[in-house]
Amino acid sequence: MNTIAVIGAGTMGNGIAHTFAQSGFTVKLIDISDKSLEKGMATIAANLDRMVSKGTITEDDKIKTIGNIITYTDIKDGVVGCDLVVEAATENVTLKMNIFKQLSDVCNHNVILASNTSSISITQIGAQVVHPERVIGMHFMNPVPIMKLVEIIRGYSTSDEVTKIIMDLSVKLGKTPTEVNDYPGFVANRILMPMINESIETLYNGVAGVQEIDTVMKLGMAHPMGPLQLADFIGLDVCLSILNVMYDGFKNPKYAPCPLLVNMVMAGKLGVKSGEGFYDYSESKKAEKIAKQFSK
Repeated sequence: MNTIAVIGAGTMGNGIAHTFAQSGFTVKLIDISDKSLEKGMATIAANLDRMVSKGTITEDDKIKTIGNIITYTDIKDGVVGCDLVVEAATENVTLKMNIFKQLSDVCNHNVILASNTSSISITQIGAQVVHPERVIGMHFMNPVPIMKLVEIIRGYSTSDEVTKIIMDLSVKLGKTPTEVNDYPGFVANRILMPMINESIETLYNGVAGVQEIDTVMKLGMAHPMGPLQLADFIGLDVCLSILNVMYDGFKNPKYAPCPLLVNMVMAGKLGVKSGEGFYDYSESKKAEKIAKQFSK
């Protein structure tokens, strides 16, 4: 594999593009607008600058990494000559289905098609594609250039050969691939999201405040980040979407999203990306100030 297409220049997409490019692959970064691509490339440059300042990479490494990335606003043009396409669009079932239908039409049948979905069925995605045995999940963790895990999800039709190729490729990226089967939430979010949801329920029921809940989990359970801060970091809209996928998939009330989470998303309080969630990020992206709604 030499050339990788990444669809989506948002948080996950630009991180995936950065990681492949830094590992020496030619990357075609695709998004619907030049503005999104410019923002994604600016984020990659800023993250590389941070790595240079820490001595993790050299200035030459940074220049080579950026030089390995080409941007496109058209999927058909962007996937030409690619060995692998990694879709990293918004966690929306309809959007992902449409992207994979389009990829099935414009890609050669030997191109591997991967989704960075954190919860949506790989089997369902593969059903949109001619030769579904080449469809697989590559669930990277955020921030992609730093986090080591890649959750590799086998759909019902995913072949052994494709799974091995993607497992080996992940190792070349300096990651630790972990193979899981295709069930709602996979492993990471099947365990993580109920914990986050229960933390929100704990706040909603008045058991403790935002800071107290996060402190208990950080100091008592050795978590590097409290669950409410983590929810803000992930995006409350993303958390809600994943919980809804699991609730629909299992029909089990334990996955039903907390009413407080639903209301916050409807009110546009999405966490870091909107400037407010359980914490106030208007002055700093660090979770240092509790949002006014939850302040005592």
